[in-house]
Amino acid sequence: MRHIVDTTLRVIIIVIFSVLVACVTWQVASRYLFGVPSTLTDEIARFLFMWLALIGGAYTLGLRRHLAIDLLTMNLKGRAKLISEAVILAAITVFAAVVMLWGGASLVTKTFASGQVTPALQMPMGWVYAAIPFSGLVMLYYCGVFALELARGEVKATSPAAVAGPLD
Repeated sequence: MRHIVDTTLRVIIIVIFSVLVACVTWQVASRYLFGVPSTLTDEIARFLFMWLALIGGAYTLGLRRHLAIDLLTMNLKGRAKLISEAVILAAITVFAAVVMLWGGASLVTKTFASGQVTPALQMPMGWVYAAIPFSGLVMLYYCGVFALELARGEVKATSPAAVAGPLD
């Protein structure tokens, strides 16, 4: 299951990035070569960048390559390390559940209810904000995977330094 989620996210990120590059390239070409900036590609690029950052962040968490301050955790051993990793995982889980999933879903629901649309595309803003709860859901999935690993005693640190070498 984890391989399927990782591969799906990787494909989504590649597609979003490719479309983003095409939009920005067209935006530059239309502005400087044709003298008529494209408002549609500007708006699409902005929204895709938001989706890319949020989904990419969740995917990075799943790869254990996220930014972390692990000075304390990397010096711990045994049970103390396990407890530290569990506390860190609990904090990430609470953030993903409360802020991203619950708060993001609330924002999406209220935005759809208000009928707010994007200026150029006239697309419901709820679709733009949907990246927040989607990313929160992905983060919760990875937190569940990490929790199972911790429960089995497989201490694979949530901090990147424990997984990657200094030049990795």
